[in-house]
Parts: sequence; structure tokens; C-alpha cells
Amino acid sequence: MPKALPVIDVSAPICCAPVSAAPMSDDAALELALRLKALADPVRIKLVSILLTADGGEVCTCDLAAGVDLAESTVSHHLGQLRKAGMVESERRGMNVFYRARTESLDALRIVLDPNCCR
Repeated sequence: MPKALPVIDVSAPICCAPVSAAPMSDDAALELALRLKALADPVRIKLVSILLTADGGEVCTCDLAAGVDLAESTVSHHLGQLRKAGMVESERRGMNVFYRARTESLDALRIVLDPNCCR
């Protein structure tokens, strides 16, 4: 059975030097791995994609569930993992929960992986 990663707070954007700058410390590698682990699921990647391209920048859980053809409870689980990793945030309005991507966290992750990307 694989060794479980320790639980640390990864809700803030990652803050470390790019992986290509120098060998990473154990702590920096762990922080990066935990964030990548949160994204390491096709449904979660699709949810982030939907959120990043949504008109108005936010989407109700019910619409996200329809977008990935899964039950709302399953989508809520995936969104919870992304929220713990600091990649999305939510706001309850009445009976609905609306999600939006935390672009600053996603941009920080992109820069750590490749500082020359998309410039």
C-alpha cells in the first residue's frame, strides 16, 4: 500500500522557486505534490476548465454536475478536494453553491512548473 502524504495546509497559493531553478527542498516538493495530486483526476481538470471559461467566472454546482455528467454529490466531493488545495472557492446563495477558480493559485502553480510558460 502506498505511503500516505502528510496533511498540510495547501489552501494558499504555492510559493517556491520554479522546479527548474534548483533542486527542490523536501518541503517544497511536498507542497507541489499535494497540489498536483488534487488536480490528478480527469473530472477535476474538467471542472477547473469549466470554471476558468465560464461567463461571469462562476458556476453553480448543479450546472457543473451537468457539465461532467455526474451526480451533484460526486461533483461536490471533487470540488471539495480542489477547495482544500486552494484552487477554487465557493459561495452559498440560498440552496445553491457557486464555485469560481482561484486564478492566483493556478497561476502560481503554473509558474512553479514552468516560469517561461505562456508569456
